[in-house]
Amino acid sequence: MEIIPAIDLLNGQCVRLSAGDFARQTTYDADPVAVAQRFADAGLRRLHLVDLDGARAGQPVNLAVLEAIARHTDLDIDAGGGIQTDAALEQVLGAGAAHATAGSLAVREPATVQRWLARHGAETIFLGADFRGEHIMINAWIDQSALTLRGFVADYLVAGGTTFICTDVSKDGLLQGPALATYQDLIKAFPTARFVASGGVTTVTDLERLAEAGMHGAIIGKALYEGTIALSDLRSFL
Repeated sequence: MEIIPAIDLLNGQCVRLSAGDFARQTTYDADPVAVAQRFADAGLRRLHLVDLDGARAGQPVNLAVLEAIARHTDLDIDAGGGIQTDAALEQVLGAGAAHATAGSLAVREPATVQRWLARHGAETIFLGADFRGEHIMINAWIDQSALTLRGFVADYLVAGGTTFICTDVSKDGLLQGPALATYQDLIKAFPTARFVASGGVTTVTDLERLAEAGMHGAIIGKALYEGTIALSDLRSFL
């Protein structure tokens, strides 16, 4: 199972939100490049980079930070937040992201994301399945769509997608454990998909349980910043 640290960017700084609420924000570091370098120095190979400013603006905002991280580390970066147009996608990939995550747009404009999959391939285009309960959340997690989590996955598997970053909005940033039962159900229903757990990962035991369930990856955010998981704890997973 891939271990993927997260950097969420707001005003160019590393922050974490609680349950996706911009009013419940904690700033952890003013230098996201230095944070990324610490991840790389610890032997981590991936990075999940979320442009929260971009998610609210509907277009990438923190491209300079992405460029700097790509320039100063060898991390394999998947970027999300505000990627709404062909031009925005090209900007993000051109700035150094190896992968782009389509979330809200994948619900609102499936034809666009399907075209991206056909052009760039499933190794480049990831699907962001942000969910609360059974339904996909969109527009920076503000609105509930009519699409269910299972329906979203089923539709994009048919369209050629393979990697789904599944974020439980109700757990994200709360350090209450991941949605293990939901992930187990998804793996059973869609055994060919690659699921990445996001939201709620709090302890090494959480990671062990996700690995045992068959998750392709696990994103760790607040647990690293709050110290409930230390970088040294991750060596056994690398």
